[in-house]
Order: sequence, then C-alpha cells, then structure tokens
Amino acid sequence: MTKKIVISGGGILGISIGIAILKNNKQIEVELHEKEPRVAEHASGRNSGVLHAGFYYSPESLKAKFCREGNTQLQSYIKKYDVPYARPGKVVLAQSESELAGLVKLYDRGIKNGVDLEMRPARDLARIEPLAATDHDFLWSPTTGVSDPIKVTEALAREFVSLGGSIKLGSEITFRSGLRANGESISADHFINAAGAYSIDLAHAMGFGSEYRVMPFLGTYKQVDQKTLPIRTLIYPVPHPVNPFLGVHFTLTIDNKVKIGPTAIPILGKEQYRLTNGFTFRDIKDFLRNTTAIVRGEKHNLGSIAISEFPNLIEKTLLQRAAKLVPSASSVNRWGKKRPGIRSQLLNVSKGELVQDFVVEGDGRSTHVLNAVSPGWTAAMPFGEYVAKIALKLS
Repeated sequence: MTKKIVISGGGILGISIGIAILKNNKQIEVELHEKEPRVAEHASGRNSGVLHAGFYYSPESLKAKFCREGNTQLQSYIKKYDVPYARPGKVVLAQSESELAGLVKLYDRGIKNGVDLEMRPARDLARIEPLAATDHDFLWSPTTGVSDPIKVTEALAREFVSLGGSIKLGSEITFRSGLRANGESISADHFINAAGAYSIDLAHAMGFGSEYRVMPFLGTYKQVDQKTLPIRTLIYPVPHPVNPFLGVHFTLTIDNKVKIGPTAIPILGKEQYRLTNGFTFRDIKDFLRNTTAIVRGEKHNLGSIAISEFPNLIEKTLLQRAAKLVPSASSVNRWGKKRPGIRSQLLNVSKGELVQDFVVEGDGRSTHVLNAVSPGWTAAMPFGEYVAKIALKLS
C-alpha cells in the first residue's frame, strides 16, 4: 500500500524535504501544501540570497553540520538549472581591539567546521576590497557566494514535481481534530511541518514545541546600484557575541545591487512587513508574553536590541553605522528600498533565550521543524535530507 506524506510549507526547506523523500523512495506519495499562490513568498524569497560558508556556528550544531555542505549542494543545483550565481567572497572586519577576540573565535570555528577561511592583516584588505576599512586583522571567506533565492526555490519546486511530488498552492494546513487544508479534512500517513513562522502554531496544535514560541524580527534594507558603490565583496562586522544577528553589513545581489542591512527590529506579527500593520490582537498578546520571558531570562536584553536597532530605520543613522565598514557609503545619496524580510526566531520561553540552532521534534504521526532561520536557505538541501530521514524512520 502506498504511503502518503503531506508537507506544509512551500519554502526551500519544505521542497528540499520533499525531494529527499522521493529520491529515497519514489513509491511514496508526497503532497506539499503552500498557503500562498506561489512558492518562496516569505523567508525563502526575502532572504539575502547569500550562500554562507559556515564559520559562524558552533562545531557541534546542526547549522555547522549542514551549512558548508549546503553551500556546495546549492551551487550544484544552481549550475544544474542555470540560475545566476556569483562568488564574490566575504570579509569580516574587526572595528576595534575589543572585537579581535570575537574575530579569532569565528576563525577557530570556521577551521573546526572545515571551512576555507583565512585570517589576514589589515594591510591585505585593500587588495581584496579597496572600499572597506579596518586597522585590525580581518577574515577572508572565499567560498561565500550569492544567487537569486526565488529562482533557486522555483527550480527546486520543478524538480520536486518532476520526481512525482505534487504542490497545492493557496492551500493552508491547519490541525483541528485532524489535518485540514483550507478547512477540509485530509489524510496522511505522516505529516511534515515546515511552515516557517507558522510551524510553531501547527506544532502546538499537535502537542509539540510546548516550551517554544516565535519572536519575529523585521529585516529592512537599503540598496543602490553597484556602479554607484563598486564594492567587490560582501562586508560584515564581527557579530554580537550573544544575539543571533550579524549586524549591519553590505551584501551584493545577483542583479548588481549593493544592499545595506538588515535591521533586526522586534515586531508583533509573523507577516508584519510594515511597522504599522500586519499583526493581530493575538500577535500583541504573544509579543507581550515573549517580551516577559526574555526579560526574566539572563541571556538577552530586548531593550538594548530595540534601542540599537530602531535607529537603523533612519537612513542617516544606518549610513553612519555602515560607513564604519565602507567610509564612502556615507557620500552615496541614491539609496532605494529593498523588499523587507522577517526572521521568525524561536524563543525558549522557560529560559528566556533566543534559540541559536535548528530544532526538530516529532513522533510516528508527524515531524515538526521548529527553527530553520539563517543559514536555513544555504543549509536547506542537507537539512531537508536530515528531516526526511527522521520522518521516514518515524512513519
């Protein structure tokens, strides 16, 4: 008898899970449901498009395990489907003596993770990125690349269908005494929850993830033509030692734009792409509960995050901060807006802690991806294989 697996979530991870299942066993019926009219409508299509090298993450983490491998696998798919790709590399700059310890920590992590990574003296920076500035050592990551996240996800969706999978667009999965699609009951031998920001809601309804909730953060960008600010590489600061954000940085896009961002603004709604709308009364209640949990915890200071990040919504402030990395950025006056994204950050309520690693829970009936934030796009292929193996073993 043919088994049927239902997946919720038409982002790159949900599609990658479906591909992995069908490659493992083509006799299984795999049906993927996406509530939007197209795939990659949210996080998968609104991320930076950066193929991360994998040096930010603790060696024992799932992120470290899958990021470097995912970078390589994603490059293979990009080449296979003729999706635009570039590999400009990345520099990470220490902006003060106090940040050098953090830089060394990143380097050590990268080496342990098997990443091609170099520690270089300040005098070498001009040869790699003439527009960047530092008086200290910096990291050079030659394997960091960029591509088009929407085109990559769409290509993977076509492969999924070619393998025998089916995609139901405009179909929202909920759970009320059983699985439902747009309110209608559906059957499945196993359910895989890869619904991004809404994974936690499905998980709670099915009895999983009780210690977690989602804390969304809005990421906004400014962009300009690369010919106006002709940087060669991606340029990042040393990240905050505790908070899971990489700081204001410069990235390149495949269509020759330079982006500054993103911000990390704590917001109310899972789809609140504007500060003034996109949230419900329930979102307000959840935000207050989340805030209370973080305040009670000892690891993060939400107030300091907000105080640090909200000024970045002002272009003048954002450019002043960015100019510490690239001084000439402050003289550019033709910055436009880039479509914002939302980081649906998992929060451990009892600890008041923003969860750093990927999180998966499940049983014989269902598997739930509770946390798949950055580098979720880069790591999607091997992470999808990992989730598929869990689901196939449990089902």
